[in-house]
Amino acid sequence: MDNMTYAQEFLQDNPDIEVLEAFVIDVNGVPRGKWIPRERALDVLTKGMAIPRSVYALDVWGRDVNAAGLAEGTGDPDGICYPVPETLSRVTWLNRPTAQVMLSMKNTDGTGYFANPRQVLADVLDRYAKLKLTPVVATELEFYLIDHVRSALDPVRPPNTREGRWHTGQTQVLSISELHDFENVFHDISLACRAQQVAADTTLRENGPGQYEINLNHVPDALRAADFAVLLKRIVKGVARKHGYDATFMAKPYGQQAGSGMHVHFSVLDEHGNNIYVGQDGPSDALMHSVGGLLANMGESMAVFAPHANSYRRLRPSEHAPTYASWGFDNRSAAVRVITTPKAATRIEHRVAGADTNPYLVLAMILNAALAGMKEKLNPGGAITGDDHAISHQPLPTNWDYALQQFARSTFAYATLGPRYRTLYTACKQQELSEFSFRVTDVEYDAYIRTV
Repeated sequence: MDNMTYAQEFLQDNPDIEVLEAFVIDVNGVPRGKWIPRERALDVLTKGMAIPRSVYALDVWGRDVNAAGLAEGTGDPDGICYPVPETLSRVTWLNRPTAQVMLSMKNTDGTGYFANPRQVLADVLDRYAKLKLTPVVATELEFYLIDHVRSALDPVRPPNTREGRWHTGQTQVLSISELHDFENVFHDISLACRAQQVAADTTLRENGPGQYEINLNHVPDALRAADFAVLLKRIVKGVARKHGYDATFMAKPYGQQAGSGMHVHFSVLDEHGNNIYVGQDGPSDALMHSVGGLLANMGESMAVFAPHANSYRRLRPSEHAPTYASWGFDNRSAAVRVITTPKAATRIEHRVAGADTNPYLVLAMILNAALAGMKEKLNPGGAITGDDHAISHQPLPTNWDYALQQFARSTFAYATLGPRYRTLYTACKQQELSEFSFRVTDVEYDAYIRTV
């Protein structure tokens, strides 16, 4: 079905729609776009929409990053963005009847624009396609529901705790009763996922106060898997707001509680639909070489897996957040968990990325590292048992500045993202890092202002 027919049928089936929310996804995974009145929606859905190219290189505060080279000195030109048809759907959490569509920018010759994170992942998938291989991918996203009433002295707390600061050691992991407490929220999240064809699966209560996880189904299309992750974050935030809460995918909103990750599960199919990670008596050589590639390139990828200052608070020992480039069989302490049960579903779980990441970039780095491992036949070394990381395991960067320095000179990032995108990403992150260097925190005042 062509775009014109698809768009016409959608508008006919949804005669109450008043506005179309059309957006791209920027370097930080943030949706940015416009509201289009219904009378212009068909035009946008079939002919595209102009958006400044610099939208792809904004810092997390939404400011231009001049060093990225897309705004200052260029005249800040527009690019034409075209709809991703399968993302055209209803927005169920707004009062006004609204539709949404994700856009993807293209060059004048029809090729994908280099600064579009979706295109970055598409380029990696082309490398798989040339080998007649297809990644099958799913993500698991953790997040916190929080009270929308906040202050400088009390910036984050669980829902329904306005009578005072929250003080308790309870985690209530896998609690059914706490799912019941927010039944209406999760019911509306489920309805929104269905309306937007987001392949949501299991919902569970996680370790932190007000922390939950939603798992997405495995799909043989990594672009769609990344779309699902982006759309799920929109859904969770929108539905939470509708019910009087906020939702945060911040990696570590509570200093002494569990962080929020985005775990990536994947396997690889050959041209006949066979899982090449399944071996005769366990994982195949292809799987082990993939693990080798993931570990070898993990340190240089950390600026993508942990893209913000807060991301590094999550990366602490004994919190199921990896601090070493290690692997293990069904071991959640390892950075890479190999799962072989059931045999047909043999796969890799990559546990490093935070929930605060850009899913397209995370999947690009993971899948290209696995592909590099298979091509180079890299050996991952021995599996860890429990938390027993050997001296031979590479410690992962736990400092944002150092991770950015490694990324900026990484040949692997160069090969995966392309030189222009590596430069763009580095510029955006360095601008954010610079902002943090100007901010003096309350703990510094508490420790030093009268003492030293």
